[in-house]
Amino acid sequence: MSALDSVLVQCPYCWETLDLSVDPSVEDQEYVEDCQVCCQPILVHVVLDENLTPSVTVRAENE
Repeated sequence: MSALDSVLVQCPYCWETLDLSVDPSVEDQEYVEDCQVCCQPILVHVVLDENLTPSVTVRAENE
């Protein structure tokens, strides 16, 4: 079982920096996670490159 990777992102609502944990065992994933500060729903998209380095994009759920 893989350990989770920690990634810093910025909330698209309140602009706070958030520390998200992503699963490096799934190459392409999309899910909704609530902001830890303002509780708004954030759509998180994670893609892993060939070195299993996560590329994370976030956006407001209703965009």
